Amino acid sequence: MKYVTHPLIRPESLEERRYQLTIALRALDGNTMVVLPTGLGKTAVALLVAASRLHNEGGRVLVLAPTKPLVEQHLRFFERLMALPGTGPDQPSPFVMFTGETPPEERAEGWRSARVAFATPQAVKNDLIAGRYPLQDVTLLVVDECHRAVGNYAYVFIAERYLKEAKKPLILAMTASPGGVREKIQKVCGHLAIGHVETRVETDEDVRPYVHEREIQYVSVQLPAPLARAVETLQQQLGSRLRYLTGLGFPVPKPDALTIRSLNELNARIQDRIRHHDRTAYQAASVYAEIMKLRHAIALAESQGSGALQRYLEKLAVEGEGTAASKASRRLSQDPHFRTLVQTAGEWTEELHPKLGIAGSLVRAQMGAYPDSRIIIFATYRDTVQLIVDHLKALGIPAERFVGQATKDAEKGLSQKQQIDALRRFREGEFRVLIATSVGEEGLDVPSTDMVIFYEAVPSEIRSIQRKGRTGRHGAGKIIVLVTKGTSDEAYRWVSQAKERAMLAGMKTLASRLPRPPAAPAAPRGQLAIDAFVATGPEITVDDRETSSRVVEALSRAGARISLRRLEQGDYAIGDRVLVERKTSRDFMDTLVERDLFGQVQALASSAPRPVLIVEGPDLYSVRNVNPNAVRGALAAIAVDLGVSVFFTRDEEDTAEMILTLSRREDGEPGERKLHPHKSYRSAKEQQEYILASFPSVGPRGARLLLSRFGSLAAVLSADEAALREVKGIGEKTARAIAEILRTPYR
Repeated sequence: MKYVTHPLIRPESLEERRYQLTIALRALDGNTMVVLPTGLGKTAVALLVAASRLHNEGGRVLVLAPTKPLVEQHLRFFERLMALPGTGPDQPSPFVMFTGETPPEERAEGWRSARVAFATPQAVKNDLIAGRYPLQDVTLLVVDECHRAVGNYAYVFIAERYLKEAKKPLILAMTASPGGVREKIQKVCGHLAIGHVETRVETDEDVRPYVHEREIQYVSVQLPAPLARAVETLQQQLGSRLRYLTGLGFPVPKPDALTIRSLNELNARIQDRIRHHDRTAYQAASVYAEIMKLRHAIALAESQGSGALQRYLEKLAVEGEGTAASKASRRLSQDPHFRTLVQTAGEWTEELHPKLGIAGSLVRAQMGAYPDSRIIIFATYRDTVQLIVDHLKALGIPAERFVGQATKDAEKGLSQKQQIDALRRFREGEFRVLIATSVGEEGLDVPSTDMVIFYEAVPSEIRSIQRKGRTGRHGAGKIIVLVTKGTSDEAYRWVSQAKERAMLAGMKTLASRLPRPPAAPAAPRGQLAIDAFVATGPEITVDDRETSSRVVEALSRAGARISLRRLEQGDYAIGDRVLVERKTSRDFMDTLVERDLFGQVQALASSAPRPVLIVEGPDLYSVRNVNPNAVRGALAAIAVDLGVSVFFTRDEEDTAEMILTLSRREDGEPGERKLHPHKSYRSAKEQQEYILASFPSVGPRGARLLLSRFGSLAAVLSADEAALREVKGIGEKTARAIAEILRTPYR
């Protein structure tokens, strides 16, 4: 075996593969997308390019991957193969890894000391927005799973900033599955400024020697009679809703042609008529919500089983009986056919779908023939994942789940640390079967995985390729797809196969240079161009939950001074006076109708001298079927009664422009700023409340509680922290804040 020889790659550590060297050399010439089937060494290509850039250009390398387990996997690969100064036992490591779980100060310190940084994109985006470190000396940006670089994903923002800041920029984008839609691939290439695509398929001459055999087997499953009857009932209900929409004048697809695309088109027509104040469209929107619920129930029955359907039907029934139930939920739960189905499903005492038993038999047969096997089972829903885990454990087969971080209903997700630990134990053989949701699809390298089971077919060619790529990486592998006859499972099987063929054919045509994305149009004369804004105003504090919005990206692009932290009230704080709450039109109306809008706005008003509410998006009156006078009354109360300034903006860019304008105005205010807004006369009681309300976290309500308890300002100010905590409604945090501000010396 021949090995790569390079000053920064450990001797006899990386096998020399001609196609990898060819791709790496091409990638050194300009921004390149590398499309390689899973298991053929995209990370090895990244290592070759990184070693060359560090050796010839210096600087540092930044490697991005969408999940912490994948980031950690890249780190282990580079640590094992790359030879950089500082890898001795008593020297600091030249490699650093950070994610959102790493404290910001540690990320900034790690950046200063490392030559190669491995990170999740959201962590880097937040750091760039907060100005924790620059990208000037990054000589290579590696973007793994680059097909994600669309829309508002953090890759798009980071690439834009990198190409603007770096002295010697070079981007290497990598994926096994860019997708079958040419327009989307071109968008990815445009966002990453890709000039060339290097692609290989398993049949290419230079790749074929390294491709391991993968057997793909489709197992047909018969839908049991009770589930078939449940599906028939649900389809009848679905048909009645579609006929109702037809009666309202909406062109609707036939029940057997009800694809996601056709449903999206139907929803777009409904929303368009709502915008034109067609009152029948509001009813159509509610019926559309019923259709989506029924369609999901059918999918669960066909592909997941009786247990999943049973739980979902019970959930819908409970939702429909609640006081806050939507019209769609209430109408569905009161449908006699639906109620009968819920009752029938409630009598099922065991799993009826044969998929569970088939999956168990397949695993048991594989483990019997090959005891050292590693097996991954993919399922779409967490409930199904847990069902499979429990079933395999009952068969005496060690198995664990691999799901995302979010906690849903009563089920806790896995933290990124737990995900990494589960993969380590799976690699080391502590258990043999991993049951995963989509979080396990991308990039995870478990060398000895020799069987992958799809619990259901998936319609996405990207997800299908990613799942298949978990086996056959270092030896022969087997892929088994469970397909329920005559259901969406069968349709998804053929859809994903057709999309995969289209993707492979399309990638061959992208080997030539791609056009660079067009420059952004200049702003009309007289309009403030956001990119031209010079942030001389006060620092803008952004709530860290807002960083996924384009508003923060636009502020950062404009050069605004930004700090990130958790704000108790509002989304953006400008200086020490202005506090901005941002709501989309939809969120404003939903909060008005279903939640406590006035409570939220009152809390905002109590937290700053100059509270501002920005309502972003389309006309409020077209969002929900609410009397326009009720909306006007709410706006009047917010502005007049609560003293909150209300601004309306078109979109996220327009919102950023407004925040920048507010920031510039704050900076330009003449004279010393007043700590409180002016009022010509206040009674003694009002003045007492006013003074105390200005204390941290107190506000008008807290001031009244404290004064009622202690009787005077002097008594409040002389009270110790323990006495303050005893006041109902004040709490430990507020008491501590009052005590600290009273003890802190004035400087």
